[in-house]
Amino acid sequence: MVDVKKFSDIDIYGLLEVDIAATEQEIRKAYRKKALQCHPDKNPDNPKAAQLFQELSKALEILMDASARSAYDRLLNAKKAAQLRTKQLDSKRQKLKADLEERERRAKEVATGGYKTASNKTSEELFQEEFERLRKEGSKLIQEEQELMRRQLQEELRMMQTASVPSWDSAQHRIKIRWKAEKSDTTNGGYTEEILRKFLSKYGDMVALVMSPRKNGSALVEFRTKEASEMAMSYEKGRLDNPCTLEWIGEAPAQGKSKAKAGGGAGSTITDRDYESLVLRQLRQAEERKRLIEQMMKEEAESADGEPVQ
Repeated sequence: MVDVKKFSDIDIYGLLEVDIAATEQEIRKAYRKKALQCHPDKNPDNPKAAQLFQELSKALEILMDASARSAYDRLLNAKKAAQLRTKQLDSKRQKLKADLEERERRAKEVATGGYKTASNKTSEELFQEEFERLRKEGSKLIQEEQELMRRQLQEELRMMQTASVPSWDSAQHRIKIRWKAEKSDTTNGGYTEEILRKFLSKYGDMVALVMSPRKNGSALVEFRTKEASEMAMSYEKGRLDNPCTLEWIGEAPAQGKSKAKAGGGAGSTITDRDYESLVLRQLRQAEERKRLIEQMMKEEAESADGEPVQ
């Protein structure tokens, strides 16, 4: 809990790095900037950051409350006046300093005559009362500011997560799988959809896997991530007794290190921010997958001579 004594001894305006005549808008802006830097969620292992965050919140609460700010300003001005007088004391009078301050406090006014009140309370006593009032009442303002800050931190986290999601459209980077299979071979060269899924699933999630209806040793696969696709292209050989080959349909994807983990799928990296575009993409891909079998049959008919599909 923040101590009133601490706030009686520090310059709150200096803490927020604003001028004493700063407007409420300027004070809010300064608070948000500094509080975001030392927010406990950003500095979980730094107790000093958490303490500073509490002090900044209390400073905002005081300066945004007209009565509390007025009491603090009186206290601040009284202390500045006392500091000025202290500087004017010579070495022989330094020992009178404590007595002088105590007398002024008892007399309910400072030598400049500035801050005697109708209630005959010192500026320090008035500030303590306002401080205690704010503590008892609680501050809706602080709750609102901290809720806004929480949302901003969540947005920053979403932006960081979004930046880590590779740009990848699986429908544009399908892979053709080929293996030896005679037309009369009812086993299709030893390959079934179940066997292919077993081989390929270790690289990551698949959006689609379609076997050629002609059972002539070919299939199409579409991986959810770039890394899964590239790993399958690099390492998969299929059955030992009848190896398979993999090739990109169309152009290979641009080279670059994918940040998604193989086998993790896209679900672990997609954020709320990406949800709408993800749904739209999946709807489009669902329509494209409906045409995969038709496309393959057409390709097989056009590529009977073994030429690569364009």
